[in-house]
Amino acid sequence: MKLFRFMPVLVATVCAPFYSPAEVADGVKAVVADRVITFAEVEDVTRPAAEALRRQYGSDPATFNQKLNEALQDSLEILVEHALILHSFETDGYHVPENYIEQYIQDRIRDKFGDRVTLMKTLQQEGITYEQWQTQIREQWIESQMRFLKIQHEIILSPNKIENYYQSHADDFRLDDQVKLRMIVLNKTSDNDTNAMALANEVESKLKEGVPFTEMAAVYSQGSQQHQAGDWGWVEKSVLRKELGEVAFSLDKGKFSDPIDASDAVYIMLVEDRKAAQTKPLADVRDEIEKNLRAQQQTQLQKQWIDGLKKKTFIRYFE
Repeated sequence: MKLFRFMPVLVATVCAPFYSPAEVADGVKAVVADRVITFAEVEDVTRPAAEALRRQYGSDPATFNQKLNEALQDSLEILVEHALILHSFETDGYHVPENYIEQYIQDRIRDKFGDRVTLMKTLQQEGITYEQWQTQIREQWIESQMRFLKIQHEIILSPNKIENYYQSHADDFRLDDQVKLRMIVLNKTSDNDTNAMALANEVESKLKEGVPFTEMAAVYSQGSQQHQAGDWGWVEKSVLRKELGEVAFSLDKGKFSDPIDASDAVYIMLVEDRKAAQTKPLADVRDEIEKNLRAQQQTQLQKQWIDGLKKKTFIRYFE
């Protein structure tokens, strides 16, 4: 079922709307067609970001003010886009049955507030009326459906496009040599601690006698993977400390190392298996590629759409 029914209309050239000097003096930041965007609205949208910026840059007023001004500008553009989309809905012949929106509103009440009584108490605390909230939700619904129609609905990801992306970004899916690693970690209490090495030597003797590495790791290892019997899974050399990486990638499959004395601990490593450098197969990265391509197309389509709306709609910004 189509959410919008397109009705052909003749749209007249958009003329500049009338707004009074009093409105400008009262804090108007922009006018989009016949919709006024006030500084108070911009502040409301910016408030969460402003609080985060205050926590991050509160001790640096200059940086805080710069970041805040950028956030205010971003919020203004969000509101301008919102107004442009609503204006497009109203003037380009779209129609949606009100019962669709009413059902959406009832779903929002149920999912977010539980019941209407809780909703009304919340709105009273926030200082807005039910009618204002209802208008906000209606406009949010319209905007989301228009974005789907103009952006998401237009995204096409063909197998050929995915294959071309895979070929042209092969380096992004390249894996270096890997080892399947288990590790026993015996922590030191200080730089001069010799107990950890003494224990490591005892562990090594047990391993040479044939006691399974997994058993010794589960009993003795003090590392983060102790409860997984020291299992680190498949790792590349770059994720390991230099002294550990050098040893791990010098071991043959099925071999364990001598105790490695590092500054914080003594390590014993087992290489269970090895993989040579390879490129991930397309099947393994298809979802990632589709996500990247979808994001690229979405950005492009949204820019084209909003730029088009700006060209045919009256917009005026105020300092």
